[in-house]
Amino acid sequence: MGILNMTPDSFSDGGRYEALPRAVERGLDLVRQGADILDVGGESTRPGAPRVSADTQKDRVLEVIAELRRRVPAHIALSVDTTLSAVAAAAIDRGATIINDVSAGRDDQDMLPLAAESGAGLVLMHMRGTPETMQQNPVYGDVVSEVEGFLLARAAAALEAGVPRQALILDPGIGFGKSRRHNLLLLQGLPRLCALGYPLLLGVSRKRFMGSVCAVSDPAELVPATCACTALGVAAGVSIFRVHDVAQNRQAADVAAAIKWADKGDGAGAGGPV
Repeated sequence: MGILNMTPDSFSDGGRYEALPRAVERGLDLVRQGADILDVGGESTRPGAPRVSADTQKDRVLEVIAELRRRVPAHIALSVDTTLSAVAAAAIDRGATIINDVSAGRDDQDMLPLAAESGAGLVLMHMRGTPETMQQNPVYGDVVSEVEGFLLARAAAALEAGVPRQALILDPGIGFGKSRRHNLLLLQGLPRLCALGYPLLLGVSRKRFMGSVCAVSDPAELVPATCACTALGVAAGVSIFRVHDVAQNRQAADVAAAIKWADKGDGAGAGGPV
């Protein structure tokens, strides 16, 4: 899943792709690099980020989604990164087939019914608090157990709303209301989360907790660290990796998958996890 942020304030690439031609070209480039999904978002979810209205989000993402749907191959899925059903509905009308909701359907009571009615895939992510408050002293007793319980509860709510089981994707929300230790424990616990019976999405791309491990402050310099997490995720059973740097992570995923499944064939042409 290649990240396409249509925002002025995202933590790593804010403001780089706000213009329509530049955004579309970036999306096409991510596909050339090996992306199977393009995730288009109009609201930053970095720590401390303010909320953005539905109208502003639509202004930022709808033309991009429509143009990408016109220009990318049919097998490339388009995802809209939003917590608001009005934005998701408009994006689906223009060709999006996945809703990536960092609130797991809690911000907008119409989101789960929309997913059920539209047939779109639905990513349910764990987050403690909101982007504005989530990093204010997050505390857990057992972070893996608590994230697991939350994700199963939100999956149950989606199923009750009529979302097909096969449409659901779970995301542990690395960096969303977690300390460095919490993030590392969740990465250590990926096999347990992958065993819940739903595809798991992992989003660690360029995140600051890795910088604190590596003594690196520039997010753009955390591509190797991200690739290490991608390889770990493949071994654990993760299905989707949400990244800024598709080519590098595609290589990491393909090699890790070839190693993982080497006893099932010749280890060549694994094609990655997605």
